[in-house]
Amino acid sequence: MVKVFVKRGKRKEAIARATVKPGNGRYVVNGVPVSSITSPFLRDVYNEPFSFFNDGDKYDVSVTVTGGGASGQAQAARTALARSLLAIHGSPDAVRQQMLSFDRSLLVEDSRRVEPKKFKGPKARARFTKSYR
Repeated sequence: MVKVFVKRGKRKEAIARATVKPGNGRYVVNGVPVSSITSPFLRDVYNEPFSFFNDGDKYDVSVTVTGGGASGQAQAARTALARSLLAIHGSPDAVRQQMLSFDRSLLVEDSRRVEPKKFKGPKARARFTKSYR
């Protein structure tokens, strides 16, 4: 019986679902291999959870991300992947504490959202300026 773990991660408007199962190291995001992502920063964000485990080539990872921008999607996928890897390894407390001390958002979703725009202004807090002279 093959163990398959599906976990979710969120960041701003992006929602990611990571599926991790035993395999030979295939890692795709929305059907595209992570190695073909052009931005080195975003590629590092996607690969960050593997730095806590030395057996990343033993799992096939498929991440589906919707909504948000490129950076929010990468951070949501990072959270989902970290949760899935912890689940497939049986949640070792030492690795969990190491992840939390490195960056809490690896395992805990960021609850902050964009504040809605109000009337009398171009954004949530800014107000239109009066310039008619």
